[in-house]
Amino acid sequence: MATSARIVAAGRGARWLGEGWRLFRAAPLSWIALVFAYWLLMNLLVLVPFAGLLVAPVLVPAFSVSFMVAGRAAARGGPVGLDTLFSGFREQLPRLLALGAVYLACLALALGATALFDGGSLVHAMLGAQPAAGVKVEPGAVVGALIVALALYVPVMMMFWFAPVLVAWHGVGVAKALFFSFLACVLNWRPFLAYGAVAIMMTVVAPSFALSALLLLTGGTLPVSLESFVYALMLVMMPTLLASFYVSYRDVFGAPDEG
Repeated sequence: MATSARIVAAGRGARWLGEGWRLFRAAPLSWIALVFAYWLLMNLLVLVPFAGLLVAPVLVPAFSVSFMVAGRAAARGGPVGLDTLFSGFREQLPRLLALGAVYLACLALALGATALFDGGSLVHAMLGAQPAAGVKVEPGAVVGALIVALALYVPVMMMFWFAPVLVAWHGVGVAKALFFSFLACVLNWRPFLAYGAVAIMMTVVAPSFALSALLLLTGGTLPVSLESFVYALMLVMMPTLLASFYVSYRDVFGAPDEG
């Protein structure tokens, strides 16, 4: 398979989430089971003292390929089984683990940089640890650290958006996969910008509006707990987002849906 990226219209990016929804709708229970199993495994792994926090990011690229396999199967009209969750571990696993190690290093550098702004408060929060005794956490510093973390994570996200599938399906080396993925995102900044706007609209703006309307109609009392509302939303949005990743790959690198 070729690794040359195509430049697609901005309108295509705006439709990636909608097409991801159609892939999810083709097998909703299977997608939900897949996402829930992934979430459960990763949370159990993180509970392992110290080692879990190091191993979990390393496995992310292999699991990313698994969800790409699920998207490809749904696009072809095939089954999306629970065994798909480990399908990403069957192709180019050493390279995917090496890619995961790079991902871990990038996360560590991004989080480490935030310590310059908040004295490590954000890092402690991410690790589930309490700040050191006598250390006062300034809300403004934490917000600044979050902004820095997000700014640093954007190029990391660009490098890893297509890199796992380029390694697994195209046999590209780790360094080249990271470069090709970053370049593909740069060349397609317009569709990615449109995709991001639609994703924010659907995952933040629309749910907030729906929640506000529900509170208004019920006089400020929700018929269900806020946690239940959020979990129900995530069960629908997470599979849709994951399926849309495959749609973006198919558009940019021309992966076929049939045959």
